[in-house]
Amino acid sequence: MISMSLPLSYIELSKNNLIHNVKIFRSLLKPKVKLSVVVKGNAYGHGQNEIVKLLAGQAAYFQVDDLDELIRLRKATKQPVLMLGYVTKQQCLEVVKHNAELAIFDATLLAALQEAGQRLNKMVRVHISIDALLGREGTLIEKLPALLTTIKKHSQLKVVGVYSHFANIEDTTNLSHARKQLHFYQRAVQLLEQHGYKNVLQHVSATSGILTCEQQHAHALVRLGVGVYGLWPSLALQKQYEHKQYTLKPVLRWVTHVAQVKLLPKGYPIGYGLTYITKKSTKIALIPQGYSDGYDRGLSNCGEVLIRGQVCKVLGRISMNMFTVDVTNVRNIKVEDEVVLLGKQGKAEITAEAMAKKLHTINYEIISRISPLLPRIVRK
Repeated sequence: MISMSLPLSYIELSKNNLIHNVKIFRSLLKPKVKLSVVVKGNAYGHGQNEIVKLLAGQAAYFQVDDLDELIRLRKATKQPVLMLGYVTKQQCLEVVKHNAELAIFDATLLAALQEAGQRLNKMVRVHISIDALLGREGTLIEKLPALLTTIKKHSQLKVVGVYSHFANIEDTTNLSHARKQLHFYQRAVQLLEQHGYKNVLQHVSATSGILTCEQQHAHALVRLGVGVYGLWPSLALQKQYEHKQYTLKPVLRWVTHVAQVKLLPKGYPIGYGLTYITKKSTKIALIPQGYSDGYDRGLSNCGEVLIRGQVCKVLGRISMNMFTVDVTNVRNIKVEDEVVLLGKQGKAEITAEAMAKKLHTINYEIISRISPLLPRIVRK
């Protein structure tokens, strides 16, 4: 039954598991390496400012994607922030005002950032993004000298970092492309040094890079994303590290409560489209969550939840705010019993990986699409 102090549906966060995961990744890094915890996408669905507050003092930086995330984050912390997404010229003043260190993809924003720095009488701290065989954001190696020459003409800009991002190190043991990327990246670092930019923060690795490359190619900063939330970037990396006794602990549990229980006769349709017809007398429970909450419609007739420690199958289509599960074999079930959509209940568990497999996607998407409107509740 729902506690008087708890909402009907919510996301439960484990502080202990979060700190445990930080310690695991710290143990894989050299002591002087700085840690930037990625909290973009509402902290991968966990709740941006809730996570930031729990990790106070645990990271040198927090990383966001855009101005909205930055403004929200400033309500929780004054710590250094990396903002690596796109910024419009009109947003530059606000970004500088809120003290973000931001990414430079090319020369587009230089004049606007210079003007913002002059108006606020502040140096604008920037990290140059290198497109090292990723084919996404950033400057190409051959364009870098011209960009560096142009940056030098802007007195309010200070280059404090240079970074890139791996393209193919999660689901493969073949790191040949990663090595090519590191070669391109090192060429970029050398060009920066030739232009007088020495001792800038170098960073290439996200969670996967920490697990595969940082032991051999240590950089000054790493960007810890999905791993801090207790999820592995890939099954291959999970098998490799759990074999070495490294265990990550999921931080999130998605909880709701039974809204109705009833018995349907044989041959009775369930939900929109009549996609499920009962084959026998079936006891069902109504679950008050749906695709507007982030519980994907693709889980219709194949998803599972936990009630009283038992796995209960989704019957029929997922609606916007509710769906139905089979509770025929759940003894003593009643309205307001706890339902777990994601996470553990007793000895049973539904993982983001299991949900992702049903939906032909990845665990990142499962958690990051959980509605930000659901309350986040911290368990210490």
